[in-house]
Amino acid sequence: MFTQTFTRTIAKRVLSSDLVDLLTGPHGVDRYTELVTPTWTSGQARAKVTDVRRTTPRSVTLTLAPNPAFTERYSAKAGQFVNVTVEIDGRMHSRCYSPANVEGSTEIELTIGVHDGGLVSSYLYERARPGMVVGLDGVGGDFVLPDELPRRILLISGGSGITPVMAMLRTLLARGHDGEIAFVHYARSPEEACYRQELAAMRGVRVLHGFTRSGSGDLNGRFGAEHLTAAMPEPDAVFVCGPDALVAAVQGLCENVFTESFVPPVFEPPADPTGGRVSFADSKVDVTDDGRSLLEQAESAGLKPQNGCRMGICHTCTRRKTSGTVRNLVTGAVSTAPDEDVQICVTVPVGDVDIAL
Repeated sequence: MFTQTFTRTIAKRVLSSDLVDLLTGPHGVDRYTELVTPTWTSGQARAKVTDVRRTTPRSVTLTLAPNPAFTERYSAKAGQFVNVTVEIDGRMHSRCYSPANVEGSTEIELTIGVHDGGLVSSYLYERARPGMVVGLDGVGGDFVLPDELPRRILLISGGSGITPVMAMLRTLLARGHDGEIAFVHYARSPEEACYRQELAAMRGVRVLHGFTRSGSGDLNGRFGAEHLTAAMPEPDAVFVCGPDALVAAVQGLCENVFTESFVPPVFEPPADPTGGRVSFADSKVDVTDDGRSLLEQAESAGLKPQNGCRMGICHTCTRRKTSGTVRNLVTGAVSTAPDEDVQICVTVPVGDVDIAL
């Protein structure tokens, strides 16, 4: 074990040295090492798909083995998300997915729900295979377990929102949490309920399912007071992830609610856009502001900026605003400062703007 660690340390120092960088320029050492093994890179975080399971008609579960470039820089807490990048028809596409594995695992488990019009989710459901390599870029999100765990914990999820909540449940059990735990999951039908068999076999956890398009299930209809009473009256803390309607219903009935929503907010463009000049300077492309986000206007102009969540949480689309005024669609904050990093998916111009893109 010591010999392997020592060898990896020496190899890392050699590959990251200035001499190797000079000899492999202009592309860098990663361009050559990836020809031998795609995940053997010194600077780019990647992962190999080691297992693929399609256990429901609308989801695929992937097990990923990240390379050291990821594991040495990042450590995801239960409930957080990772940015996953795949190449589709020669273009790189990034999306945020929440791992479902126990916190601290050496592997990453992603259960990805297929959504209508979901380019990346559909591609992975149809094409993912063992040996496939995907890109990884960072860890984020504030939807995590507190350091001091409450005694009575209610976990609620809807659809593909089960993954961060499942990570929390598995982590609680792995830590030997001796308090009460209840888990409520909503799916369209029993066939589409992810992790149903695993949940049914868990001891010490009260598990209830609600199937919104089926007459079966432990709970009828959508979340309400009766469902709360059946699962856990007066919980100390509630962790919920799912559609906005589910999150709002839980917040209306419970206190001490920790939330995450996987549905991007819908931003209506203003009726009277400024009509200013938006310059994507690096690409030498200028457009007239039509009120939409900088990301949408860039894509309409034929540019292909990297992006992920499209809701302002993953920071994949961050670009430098060199001059001009912009407004954040999430916070409403207006900024006039030059040389400022902005998230172009949730930022709109206010007059003339120059973006390094």
